[in-house]
Amino acid sequence: MTIQIYNTLTREKEVFKPIEKGKVRMYVCGPTVYNYIHIGNARPAIVFDTVRRYLEYKGYAVTYVLNFTDIDDKIIRAAQEAGEDAKTIADRYIKAYKEDVAALGVKEATYHPRVTETIEEIIQFIEGLIDKGFAYEVDGDVYFKPRAFEDYGKLSHQSIDELRAGARIQIGEKKSDPLDFALWKKAEAGEVAWDSPWGKGRPGWHIECSTMAKKYLGETIDIHAGGQDLTFPHHENEIAQSEAKTGKPFANYWMHNGYININNEKMSKSLGNFVLTRELLRLHDPKIIRFFMLSVHYRHPINFSEELLEGAKQSFERIETAYLNLEHRKKASMNLTKDNNEWLEKIEQLKENFEAAMDDDFNTANAISVLFDVTKEANLYVEKDQTATEVIDAFQEAMKTMLHILGIRLETEEDLLDEDIERLIEERNEARKNRDFKRADEIRDLLKEKQIILEDTPQGVRWKRGS
Repeated sequence: MTIQIYNTLTREKEVFKPIEKGKVRMYVCGPTVYNYIHIGNARPAIVFDTVRRYLEYKGYAVTYVLNFTDIDDKIIRAAQEAGEDAKTIADRYIKAYKEDVAALGVKEATYHPRVTETIEEIIQFIEGLIDKGFAYEVDGDVYFKPRAFEDYGKLSHQSIDELRAGARIQIGEKKSDPLDFALWKKAEAGEVAWDSPWGKGRPGWHIECSTMAKKYLGETIDIHAGGQDLTFPHHENEIAQSEAKTGKPFANYWMHNGYININNEKMSKSLGNFVLTRELLRLHDPKIIRFFMLSVHYRHPINFSEELLEGAKQSFERIETAYLNLEHRKKASMNLTKDNNEWLEKIEQLKENFEAAMDDDFNTANAISVLFDVTKEANLYVEKDQTATEVIDAFQEAMKTMLHILGIRLETEEDLLDEDIERLIEERNEARKNRDFKRADEIRDLLKEKQIILEDTPQGVRWKRGS
């Protein structure tokens, strides 16, 4: 089967046809790094990492770009409140983001561009828009003119007049139309700023992603993805800027994940019901969080509660138990041939069902249902009087492959990988530094259970495996 993707631009499922055979150019909007991420930020990280994993499983070479907005009003405000510079704040929370999503099984992006490292290209991009009549400068600020771009509103499916009705000019803004948005902002006294043809200032939010996508992926990309809340105005404005500049389609497929509700109420900082990913990781197994996030189709809203997370844990334990039962039964299995083909064909069909679910707009909810079908059949098989190693191996390989695509590694009787140990030791060091001794002790005890012995030395913490 071919992969079909629901395209927000056309509001239809479309057969995926990459620009270049065997290669995929994918851009995902990353966080503004002024604080730790909440689970609303974790969802797109998990969802689009799974999309990437499946594309790679299907044989595509994926260039995956996820940016960091490392300068904006929130970062400047956080720096002022902390008495630190903006770079220190941004560096701290980029590091924290990478730690949190790595714990959730998210692969490192091919490129992690930062706004502060792309200023020259952003200025050149804005100059090109001014030259083409799509932007104008006024007293050190530069604005884009949506009315000059004929297709403005095509992603959010709104007319220019509908958008105009809800637009306002804020105090201090000197734009000529309420719809116009900032490409470059004149710097206030004492703010972080860069020299430009329009004076000292810094980029507006929307221009950053257009520039970074073009720099790392070219003028037209295959997939642009992000949270549903970014559809308008952020992604709408990206399209307008990019296509006005190049005259070419910006992205062929637009993917947006749904919102997260907390106990059936929309997550919101104003309601005080948002959950930090870092706190959640301290309380729950990361793979269970990821499994829970993928249990609902990415375009649908997902309701979060402790009860639902506990339900996901119990469901996943059924899969782990089935795998361990297969491992245990393997020791008593033989090189039988009777009934092997029947069972092997059944496993192949289940694998095809899993791929069919993923081919259908990356429907992880249905894919997980197939994984439970595999679990059910594996449990039936191990109850037989006689079992064959060949069939057990096929069951286990199918389960591991499906879970790998979902970004989940079975913690069976295997030791922790070296990189997992290093990550836990780093987290323990950070916890001790922050005087979070409870978490530090939890990590020490976990490593002890895995027979990992820690040694404090003048050069830092060393570790070795016990016997």
